[in-house]
Amino acid sequence: MIEKTFAMVKPDGVQRGLVGKIVQRFEERGLKICGMKFMRIPKELAERHYEEHKGKSFYEPLLSYITSGPVVCMVLEGENAVAALRAMMGKTNPQDALPGTIRADFGQATGRNIVHGSDSSESAKREINLFFNDYEIQKYDKIDESWLFER
Repeated sequence: MIEKTFAMVKPDGVQRGLVGKIVQRFEERGLKICGMKFMRIPKELAERHYEEHKGKSFYEPLLSYITSGPVVCMVLEGENAVAALRAMMGKTNPQDALPGTIRADFGQATGRNIVHGSDSSESAKREINLFFNDYEIQKYDKIDESWLFER
């Protein structure tokens, strides 16, 4: 099933110069970039994005961190894109992530784990709508799609 998902290179990934390597991994996996923006997340948007964590002990530090520097937000499309992205990222705690995943290769700690990705189709839709307008999401066919997907 071809679907869209939301991905973000967090401030630690941007500061460490890992954006290109991470985007390359997404593309090499066959995920198509349909939208991408470099931005600093305003506090109000961060609060909406992480609203399910409100009241938890890590909520305020998370808001402070995610708004502390620029991020790269993406809409990715591909075969089972949500699950594919989650597998590529690895577990939330980089110490528990499998070798070869983004978090295992580049992450240092749970609170500095390089990337965010939607955890379900529902959260993907919600997060895409939070960060992107319709005109910022492109629809196009890549020349290699017939080699990547059975249709």
